[in-house]
Amino acid sequence: MKGKIIKGIAGFYYIYAGEAENTHGRIYECKAKGIFRKDNIKPLVGDDVMMEVLDEEKLLGNITAILPRENELIRPAVANIDQALVIFAIVKPEPNFNLLDRFLIMMERQGLSSIICFNKQDIATREEKEELKQAYESCGYRVLFVSAKENEGMEELHRLLLGKTTAVAGPSGVGKSSIINRLNPEANMEIGDISRKIERGKHTTRHSEIIALSGNTYIMDTPGFTSLRLFDMEKEELREYYPEFAAYEKYCRFAGCAHMSEPGCGVKEALADGKVSSVRYRNYILLYGELREQKKY
Repeated sequence: MKGKIIKGIAGFYYIYAGEAENTHGRIYECKAKGIFRKDNIKPLVGDDVMMEVLDEEKLLGNITAILPRENELIRPAVANIDQALVIFAIVKPEPNFNLLDRFLIMMERQGLSSIICFNKQDIATREEKEELKQAYESCGYRVLFVSAKENEGMEELHRLLLGKTTAVAGPSGVGKSSIINRLNPEANMEIGDISRKIERGKHTTRHSEIIALSGNTYIMDTPGFTSLRLFDMEKEELREYYPEFAAYEKYCRFAGCAHMSEPGCGVKEALADGKVSSVRYRNYILLYGELREQKKY
């Protein structure tokens, strides 16, 4: 039987095996066969696997093969992620744009495209939404406004997730859990079943976890996206993650312009003309300074 690892704890792997498209499958508790240890292969959350069922009633089995991976993320260690859904609130709490840019850079560095989802649109003004849309759509991101409370925008969001495994990222208090529960009201029930089975309860939340929305649509909530320091990046690389700068760099007087204090900077001229978002540029300055300082120690 084919399935997907949705959670792994203490040598046990929880495999979601969907019976058919758009139907909910069952979750099997499995061990990995010794051959993987011998070959130094460690199953990852997100792996597609083949499994043999040992006890259908107790939902027990063994993983017999790990299918080829599309990709493998280092932080957190997960496999076969197609895209990222970065969730922030428009208001309450006010969005931390510096943190948002860190999430976007981190995803892009791991080869993932990002959808930016702003929750709580029901209590935001049209001006607040327009400002966010302008700042982030202009640099190529898909921006979506939803309200988990009022169940607004969920159909469009589900459509963007369909047929993919999506990593969910964002700070606490922005409604990530509410959105996941809107997308799949059974999510809490499934997580609870696993928690009871392994008798670890609330401790299980510190592990990467995949939730099935339908036969081939999954979302992954993980604590691994909370470490957002950019220590393994050179400051000169940073501008590559601000794609809106590219159109104006040809007007910079100096090759390799950092867009900081150099005279004749095309990016700063575009900023003055309102063609580059001041929010994004401020974040660039802050992150550039952080990367420059880290090299001193």
